[in-house]
Amino acid sequence: MLRYFVLLLAIGSVIHPSHGTEVMVKGEDDKLCLYAKLMVNFSVLYEAADNKSNSVQFELPTNVTLDGSKCEANSSTLKLNFGAGHSWSMNFTVKGNVYQADSITFSYNLNDSTVFPKSASNETVSVTVRPHITDVSMDTCYSCNSKETIEDESVNQTLWNVLIQAFVSNGTQSENMTTCAADLPIPSPTAPNTTTEAPVTNATTPSPFPPTTPTPILPTPATGKYTLKPDTNSTACLMANFGLRVGIKQGEKYEEINLDPNVTTVSGSCGSNSSELVLVSNTMTVTFVFANDTKKFRLQAMNVTAKLSSGEVFSDGNSSLSLWEASVGSSYMCNKEQNYTITSQLIAFTFNLQVQPFGVKKDVFSTAHECPLDDTGILIPIIVGAALAGLIVIVVIAYVIGRRKTYVGYQTL
Repeated sequence: MLRYFVLLLAIGSVIHPSHGTEVMVKGEDDKLCLYAKLMVNFSVLYEAADNKSNSVQFELPTNVTLDGSKCEANSSTLKLNFGAGHSWSMNFTVKGNVYQADSITFSYNLNDSTVFPKSASNETVSVTVRPHITDVSMDTCYSCNSKETIEDESVNQTLWNVLIQAFVSNGTQSENMTTCAADLPIPSPTAPNTTTEAPVTNATTPSPFPPTTPTPILPTPATGKYTLKPDTNSTACLMANFGLRVGIKQGEKYEEINLDPNVTTVSGSCGSNSSELVLVSNTMTVTFVFANDTKKFRLQAMNVTAKLSSGEVFSDGNSSLSLWEASVGSSYMCNKEQNYTITSQLIAFTFNLQVQPFGVKKDVFSTAHECPLDDTGILIPIIVGAALAGLIVIVVIAYVIGRRKTYVGYQTL
C-alpha cells in the first residue's frame, strides 16, 4: 500500500511569485519512490449556456490528494486530484538507463460552476498530451524552471519550476539533476551580451535569420490591446498594445508567424517587483516577464512556444533580457517596427508598441518614454544641422568658382 505526503510550499521567486505543491509518494516498504514539486497553469475554452465560448485560467491548487498515484519497477504515475472532480496526472516509464514522461492527462468537471460558470455541459472532459520530458538519467531529478506550454484544441497547460524524480532509488532523493534544454545557457554566435537591443530593421531590410528556403511575405500583424486586471471589478494593473511577429530558425529553415489578437486569450499576474503577461493563440503561446527595480522597469524574459507549418512544436526563450526600459509610473512606446534577437533561434518583431506593466492608473497609459526612432525631437536638430552644413558647402563651392573666374579674367587682360 502506498503512502502519500503532500507539503504545501510558498516558493519565493522573483519572476513567478506563486504557490507550489511538493509531493512525496512512499511504497509498501515505507520508502520514498516518487518525488515531485511543480507549478501548473491551465487555460480552458468551453461552451457556455448562452451559445458563447468562455475561457477561464486557473492554477493547480495546493490542496490536492494523491489517490491513483503508484510506483512500479518500470512505470510510475503521479496523480493530483483537486476541486470538485478535477485531476492532473503524469505517467512515467523506464527505458534502459533513462526514464521519461509518456503522457499528461488533465480531467476537468464542467459541472463545477465555481470554475466553469454557465457551462452548457455537466460532463467531465479528459485531454491527454505529451510533455517534453525525455532522456532523464536514472537516479537523477528532472529540473526545469523555464515555462513549457503544452497546447491542445481547447486546453493549454503551462508547467514551470518543475522538479521530479519518478524512480527513487533506495528511498533517497537524488542530488543529481538532469536539466531541461530551456534552462541551459544559450551561446550567442554574434555577441556575448544578450541583454542589448538588436539593430532595428524595417520591412525592406533582410531578416537577421536569412532563410535558405523562401517563405511567404506576411502582412503587418494587427495591433492587439491586452489588459490584465486583478479581478473583474478592478482597474487594469498591466496594459500592453502591440502587433507581434516571431521569426524562428531551425537548422536551415526559417519561418515567421504573426500573433492574431482576434484569437488570443490573455492571462498573467501583477506584482510589485515583477509582472507577467501570457498570450495564447491558436498558433503560439508567448510569455513576457517584466521586472521592477523601484526606479525603472524592463522586459526581463520572453518565452515562445509555437506550432510550425511542419507540424513540429518550437519552444525557446531568454530570461536575461533588458528591453523596453522606462521609469516606473510611465509607459514605454515605439510605434516604428523594431526587431529583437531573443536567442540564436528566435527573433521578435514589434509594431505600434506601448506597454506599462506597473503603476497603471484609471485604465490609461501614463506619459510614454519614446524609443529613439519615435523621438522627433532628436531628428529636428539633426535635420537643421545637415541643412546648415549643406548650405555652407554650397557657399564655399560658389566662392571657389567665383575666385577662379576672376583669376582667369585677370590673365586674359
